[in-house]
Amino acid sequence: MRDPDNIQEMKQILEAALLTSPQALALDDLLKLFAGRMERPTLRMLLDELKTDWQDRTLELVQVATGYRFQAKPEYSEYLARLNPERQPKYSRAVMETLAIIAYRQPVTRGDIEQIRGVAVNPNVIRQLQERDWIDVVGQREVPGRPSLYATTKHFLDDLNLRSLAELPPFEVFAQAEIPLE
Repeated sequence: MRDPDNIQEMKQILEAALLTSPQALALDDLLKLFAGRMERPTLRMLLDELKTDWQDRTLELVQVATGYRFQAKPEYSEYLARLNPERQPKYSRAVMETLAIIAYRQPVTRGDIEQIRGVAVNPNVIRQLQERDWIDVVGQREVPGRPSLYATTKHFLDDLNLRSLAELPPFEVFAQAEIPLE
């Protein structure tokens, strides 16, 4: 039986949970591991220590919008991509422009997007972003017709390794980026 009062044991418990979780774990989830016997500041200190412990290894502990997760360091992505040799599809320019407008101007309506882009938005573009769980309807604008308001999701932030929208790159860089579908 593990001794959850020992600092090293607590770090190992956190490490095991983070390494085996299929998604990022929020601070509240990580606190559950210790059944109310740990405070947030202690947990944050242990996570910082874990991050330091792993800095010379192939994985890194990162904080994203939904919590903390381990992921391979970027320098290994070329090699890991060989395990899944199919060419990953890329988003079209229309999809990237639409996503950029939503990310930087949210919440926005389809009409807002069309006004900014200067062309009609293909319904498949919105559907594709919703299926990817990068955008969602967050309400309706209080005007005739009550058009849907779109905003990005936490999943979007997680996929881009961001903690918040404030970490987004400049609009021009984002709009020209090639982000894989999978």
